[in-house]
Amino acid sequence: MPALKDIRNRIYSVISTKQVTSAMKMVSAARLRKTQDLVIKFRPYVNTLQDILNNLSANISGEIESPFFRKEPIPSKILAILITSNKGLCGSFNNNIIRYAINFIQNNYSQQLKNCNVDFICIGKKCYDYLKKQKFKIVEYNQQLVNKLKYEDVAELTDRLISFFVEKKYDEIIFFYNSFKNAATQIPKSEKFLPFEPKITETKTIGYNKIYIFEPQADELLNQIIPVILKSQSYKILLDSTTAEHAARMTAMHKATDNANDMIRELRLYYNKVRQANITKELLDIMGGAN
Repeated sequence: MPALKDIRNRIYSVISTKQVTSAMKMVSAARLRKTQDLVIKFRPYVNTLQDILNNLSANISGEIESPFFRKEPIPSKILAILITSNKGLCGSFNNNIIRYAINFIQNNYSQQLKNCNVDFICIGKKCYDYLKKQKFKIVEYNQQLVNKLKYEDVAELTDRLISFFVEKKYDEIIFFYNSFKNAATQIPKSEKFLPFEPKITETKTIGYNKIYIFEPQADELLNQIIPVILKSQSYKILLDSTTAEHAARMTAMHKATDNANDMIRELRLYYNKVRQANITKELLDIMGGAN
């Protein structure tokens, strides 16, 4: 039968762990409220930019001549940007997106992967550690974007990605990230970054026709507006992933705190049973000695 002191020490240890998980839950909840407001307000802005580009593209007669629309029939060189967190204690947040990205690439770019033509940019320490261990080709590693997200840093990264594509270093660039749905749900997603593919569809006119007069030329205008849209898109992706991370960590710490409460309750009950058994044993020893 274990000593009472050992059980007390275990109870105190679980109580200390509970205090840590509870504090982490509150911190993540505060960060989630802040980033959740940002991502909810920023999504309509990015969607509106996309609609503007779609309308512009629909009004351009003939094939669009722009390096951003270059599309190879069979892309030979792929760049994948994988976004995870720097730290753990966020449930299956990192494992889900890493597994999703690897499966996506194996299913859709198996030949390029076999020919070692799939490169990775790791944003976050967890994906870097995994891909390095599995010996994938990593061309860039950045953990500052996850620690402190700034639009200026995202714009700098976007400029590099654009130059990679325009210089034909890569035929396709894809983001893999967790999209925030609610505090309990994060959805792994893949989003093609380049080549740019506007959704040119026949829209029903409601009260007016969307006819544009281009000044300067249409191709020049698109080449100016597309980098702005791409920077907003990449910032939205990183903001989405950061919000999903805070939500996942808050949920994980909430469950850990609940589990700690259950464990403390069980340990205290066990402690009382052992204590009562020891008292009963001592009483029997005293009665036996008296007899």
